[in-house]
Amino acid sequence: MSSPIDQARALFDDEVVTRALSRDVELPYGAGTAVLITLDNGHDHTRPNTFGPGGLRSLKEAIEAAAARTDIAAVAITGKPFIFAVGADLNGVPRIQNREQAHAIAQLGHDVLRRLGEIDVPTFAFINGAAMGGGAEVALHCRYRTVSSGIAAFAFPEVFLGLVPGWGGTYLLPRLIGAERALKLIIDNPLAQNRTIKGPEVFELGVADAIFEPADFVEESLRWAARVVKGDVTVERPEVDRGEAWDRAVADTRFAVEGRLHGAAPAPLRALDLVAAAKDRGRDEGFAAEDDALADLLVSDELRAGLYAFDLNQKRARRPAGAPDKALARPVTKVGVVGAGLMAGQLALLFARRLEVPVVLTDLDQDRLDRGVGYVHGEVDRLLAKGRVSADKANRLKGLVSGSLSYDAFADADFVIEAVFEEMSVKKQVFAQVEAVVSDAAVLATNTSSLSITEMASGLRHPERVVGFHFFNPVAVLPLLEIIRGERTDDATLATAFAAAKGLKKSAVLVKDAPAFVVNRLLTLFMGEVLAAVEEGTDPEVADRAVAPLGLPMPPLLLLQLVGPAVALHVSETLAAAFPDRFRVSGQHRALVEAGKTAIYGPDFQIDPEVRALFEGGDRPSAEPEILNRALEALAREIRIMLDEGVVAEPADIDLCLITGAGWPFHLGGITPYLDRTGVSEKVNGARFHPGGLKAV
Repeated sequence: MSSPIDQARALFDDEVVTRALSRDVELPYGAGTAVLITLDNGHDHTRPNTFGPGGLRSLKEAIEAAAARTDIAAVAITGKPFIFAVGADLNGVPRIQNREQAHAIAQLGHDVLRRLGEIDVPTFAFINGAAMGGGAEVALHCRYRTVSSGIAAFAFPEVFLGLVPGWGGTYLLPRLIGAERALKLIIDNPLAQNRTIKGPEVFELGVADAIFEPADFVEESLRWAARVVKGDVTVERPEVDRGEAWDRAVADTRFAVEGRLHGAAPAPLRALDLVAAAKDRGRDEGFAAEDDALADLLVSDELRAGLYAFDLNQKRARRPAGAPDKALARPVTKVGVVGAGLMAGQLALLFARRLEVPVVLTDLDQDRLDRGVGYVHGEVDRLLAKGRVSADKANRLKGLVSGSLSYDAFADADFVIEAVFEEMSVKKQVFAQVEAVVSDAAVLATNTSSLSITEMASGLRHPERVVGFHFFNPVAVLPLLEIIRGERTDDATLATAFAAAKGLKKSAVLVKDAPAFVVNRLLTLFMGEVLAAVEEGTDPEVADRAVAPLGLPMPPLLLLQLVGPAVALHVSETLAAAFPDRFRVSGQHRALVEAGKTAIYGPDFQIDPEVRALFEGGDRPSAEPEILNRALEALAREIRIMLDEGVVAEPADIDLCLITGAGWPFHLGGITPYLDRTGVSEKVNGARFHPGGLKAV
């Protein structure tokens, strides 16, 4: 019968094996010989070390060889330059066919890594570079840890994808640094857009026992290890409170997770349960519980959706479907921004910071112009105060951003983007005036959220140079950039837009020129179903709560408040005019705007009484499940129509847009996988969006 490693390797036949390369080093101060294991998959830092069955076999052999020796004083493990290890190889996960196979893989990780804590001599992890998931767990199994101050990313991202840190993380980490700190790394950070921490914070949290500079990190770590071996250095760790503080941390985190996800994703709560139980469990019992959790989650729909979403962000976002040959792109050496409001200021800062080219803001009023440029300079000062940029870089950025009352300042600009009032006549007038001063090759981009690019370009001498370049607010946070091709937009303009998007570090999706494009079209429809239920007589808080099972970043009415009722009304009117059979404008929404209301919820997170009065309507209230169902069915219908119309190339683009532009969680996989697995796709459209199941993008 084949071993667990052999069984697992059959599922991971395309594994890039991370080898554990051992060599003897003489420790300073006469402390003896140490075995130094270096993890290296044979590629540079762009292909990080990961652990599949082959990598685990190599590590197991290296550990066992060291454990069998009687002539060594220590064992240490480190990574190739810039990388320690970033976790398990997940490429084979979709091939896992049953829970038994999943359990074998989970158990295999424990069987190998736990030996680092069982060797008779001291074991050290020298965390020299990025360490995530299973890589961070390798370090936890060692008795001592050092960390490089230059590490840019240390994290336990598992619950973000639909897993748990299941190779020791939920047991060892809280017993090392306490439940509160551990839960920050295991649950809070992953749910905060997969936040990572840097080397100094790894040390401050107590995960590492010592911190050294990158230049001579391994040498200094070996010196420190030698002093530990000789007894010259005693590592003292604060005693972990395994009483009330532990229970309180678990309870507080559970309240936050349930309030945010409403049970929509199983992984965070499963991880929380493991941490809660780790307080009183022995190591073997804790590891066995992690095996069971991983076995369940590795075959779950949520993990498949999470991996699909991760693949979208890592692959499709970098190779946008339909983008023209990048060789056609023209250089962008200067950018013009029409307008000086908040959105224009955000755009100016982004272009200056990412492209490092001169950016000129224009407006008709000197005061507004001064405020716009002042906003950008103020944001640069805030980046400087946070240590995000150096003083020299801050001065350069400020020098790049200027203002002008005349479009003549755009004469030598290669790329001009407008961010003015969302009114077609205004935008057409702006472009006509700008075209009169720019070169024939300059790109004219619009940040419109819903208006026709084709119509906006009509009447220009060069309509082929106009392209939609739709950002999402806040510009610095949300990665999505909808690039919209008008009927006459040429390939050179489009290629330049995609090249600029890449320089801005945005995830670009090519979209057909259709009303409200992708995100706003779907969110408006989604929000419209909730508003319709309110208009029919459903309590607004009940209607808002109805979609909680999806675990979205915020409920629809709070999203309406964030977007701005007036902006959302304009998009609704655009869509209702284009598709009157599927979109309508809520009378209550219009009354809200006419009353000048910009906030729906008060500071106490209760519906504003004046808004509630405006929301009073019919006598046909709906139950929460009914509202959710009608919203999902409407989305399924509209997505099918959009795909048939060619608004985007594939369902994957719809999902990528919602994840990166609207913050929809990874555990949904966007929206189309969720509609498939809940049966809504087949009920509404007669077929699934992914007939063969989710596949790598």
